[in-house]
Amino acid sequence: MSLDLFLLIAAALFSVGLYGALSQQSVVMIMMGLELMVNGVMLAGGAYWWFVAPASLDGQVLVLVALVVMAVEMAMGFAVTTAIFRARDVDLTDSAADLRG
Repeated sequence: MSLDLFLLIAAALFSVGLYGALSQQSVVMIMMGLELMVNGVMLAGGAYWWFVAPASLDGQVLVLVALVVMAVEMAMGFAVTTAIFRARDVDLTDSAADLRG
């Protein structure tokens, strides 16, 4: 497999995630779109590092750290979304705009 194929798959993941994040109003669907975008970036970065320096484990460790940080960030985002939903019964971004204040 070549680097071009990995970058094409990463671009497709990023594009689908961008479309999902921009076209949805549900907070959960927006977060899923953001997750796909980050996965595309991590795939591109990991594939690039693998093809540039395959003997070095620095790229793999960096992707693993980014994956853990992304998982923690998404867990916190879902916790905040769940708390907002339980407190105000709000699950759409338009309805959540009145929470500022």
